[in-house]
Amino acid sequence: MSKTKNNKAWFLVLPVFALVAFSAIIPLMTVVNYSLQDIFDASTRYFVGIEWYQMILNDSRLQDSLLRQFIFSGCVLLIEIPLGILVALMMPKAGKWSVVCLLVLSLPLLVPLNVVGTIWQIFGRADIGLFGWALNSLGIDYNYAANPMDAWFTVLLMDVWHWTSLIALLSFSGLRAIPDAYYQAASIDRASNWAIFRFIQLPKLKSVLLIGVLLRFMDSFMIYTEPFVLTGGGPGNSTTFLSQSLTKMAIGQFDIGPAGAFSIIYFLIILLVSWLFYTAMTHNDNK
Repeated sequence: MSKTKNNKAWFLVLPVFALVAFSAIIPLMTVVNYSLQDIFDASTRYFVGIEWYQMILNDSRLQDSLLRQFIFSGCVLLIEIPLGILVALMMPKAGKWSVVCLLVLSLPLLVPLNVVGTIWQIFGRADIGLFGWALNSLGIDYNYAANPMDAWFTVLLMDVWHWTSLIALLSFSGLRAIPDAYYQAASIDRASNWAIFRFIQLPKLKSVLLIGVLLRFMDSFMIYTEPFVLTGGGPGNSTTFLSQSLTKMAIGQFDIGPAGAFSIIYFLIILLVSWLFYTAMTHNDNK
């Protein structure tokens, strides 16, 4: 005898759908509408089709920003993921020191983005900043306001300082979820620390790390406030990322049509990467 399905519970989800439609779908469709028009003022606009999309895809400056964005996100992942795992492995598993470590790791995550940029703007100055003064005292000619490599290094170091705690906390939670039976079996087999990490801890951390990689890639790919406050995108365009180029186009130049096309392309890139990570996570769970 088959059971009768009751779908009334879906009515409870309707307010969520309405909220998502109001806060996401309607603005998205508005941007799509803008991206297909040449807008002069509120009452004067002309349909141009995909002209703005072609212009954006052929703009060498935006191509440079996209390449710079991918390089930055790749460097962030290559540094923060291993460093976060290492910090989690070094943390005490229980006791008061574990609580202290968790509190200390949580502090950078509580700092607002504009304050992070201001902290490193002062911290990296050669005259009054401890970091800049220390490097120059060691004979290193460091000036993030004039040297593109120094600016890039400072922005990367700032992001590592701010967000490595997130990976460490996620990894710590994953390590705490591993049953003690695995460690007991490894102790009986006299497995080394490296063998325990390679065959027990790392496989059990895969799902947690995939979430961490996804979050960090998305955040780093949309970075705006910190480098804007720290370097303003300079010197030159060395730290100008996609979000800054988009803001300059939409607000600084008031090119609504090209900015709309830029936003849609930006959104599609993030959506594609999210789908790739979702596919990887689903495949990992199925295994």
